Amino acid sequence: MNPVISRRLKDMTSFIVMDVLERAQEIERTGESVIHLEVGEPDFKTPEAIKNSAVAALTDGDTHYTHSLGVPKLRESICKYYSDTYQVHNIEPDQVIVTSGTSPAFLVGMSTIVECGDEIILSNPHYACHPNFVRFLEAVPKMIPVYEEDGFQYRTEAIRAALTPKTKAILINSPANPTGNLLSPERIAEIADMGRLVLSDEIYHGLVYEGRAHSILEFTDNCIVFNGFSKLFAMTGWRLGYLIVPKYMVRPIQKMVQNFFISANSVAQAAGYTALTDPSVKKDVQSMVERYNRRRQFMVPRLRELGFGITVEPTGAFYVLANARQFTNDSYSFAFEILENAKVGVTPGIDFGSNAEGYIRFSYANSLDNIKEGLNRIERFLQNRSGGDRLSA
Repeated sequence: MNPVISRRLKDMTSFIVMDVLERAQEIERTGESVIHLEVGEPDFKTPEAIKNSAVAALTDGDTHYTHSLGVPKLRESICKYYSDTYQVHNIEPDQVIVTSGTSPAFLVGMSTIVECGDEIILSNPHYACHPNFVRFLEAVPKMIPVYEEDGFQYRTEAIRAALTPKTKAILINSPANPTGNLLSPERIAEIADMGRLVLSDEIYHGLVYEGRAHSILEFTDNCIVFNGFSKLFAMTGWRLGYLIVPKYMVRPIQKMVQNFFISANSVAQAAGYTALTDPSVKKDVQSMVERYNRRRQFMVPRLRELGFGITVEPTGAFYVLANARQFTNDSYSFAFEILENAKVGVTPGIDFGSNAEGYIRFSYANSLDNIKEGLNRIERFLQNRSGGDRLSA
């Protein structure tokens, strides 16, 4: 490694799904069609009312720095959203910090709490970027295996056994990427009672098809909530997220935001306010959720027909983490084999941790027609695979 490059980057892994996407785009530039089932990005357009509010903000000259914590009315609307959705009534606007996407929220939130050598408990599998935030801050991601037969939920006894004096926080993600599964309220309550700060990634809240998602704020104030507008409101490119934190953390985080980011984008914040308050947006979101659910209801049985294992059906986000071990022991090679031969982008399980090796993540953030075509292509690929031998090294 070049000695000029910071050692903090030494152990940072690539985000493999982006490697798949970029290779898929290279193939597309040759004129071939690729079906994208790899990326976790809504295929829907941002609702019209949200776009119109951004245009109005530009026209009105709302193009200046905002308060470093975020526009006051947006922070107030986030509090109301949590009050209305989760019956959490004790959050004040000054506890909300608006950021330029949820990833910066993780960076400043984790920077506030960890010292070199501290431990953060993560599930394995996990969202690919979570451990890289921890490692970048020279802390230790402590992995707790979760299993298909449990719907990839934490076993709370495994968390307790892993706690040490260095354990600074426990990270939960429900609905989860890559599994699409939800933590039960009973398990969330047990985790909240373990005496450690809980970091709750709630970016897929609202994208739930059976039951409901629970915010960590329903169970404890000893937590940091990470959320944003990208997934639920189809606003990935707007780069707008937020944290909800205990009051003692606000000023330290504010100093980081002031120094490193100044404030989130003013036009995006105007759009975010509309996303949370305009009744027409609620109808648009409901329509998107219904369409995601139809895709989920098609994809899960179709993957089973193709020979992929799904023990517990996912009920949130827009992912299926399917067991591909009858086809491969190397999910990375298998994913690129599918891409090169079937022209379908999928994500190898190894992107999400060692316990997801042998799995493939399929995203249904694409049209039903494209999902059908993509899975038909994979079926033909599997049927024609060399020698009929399903298992690759």
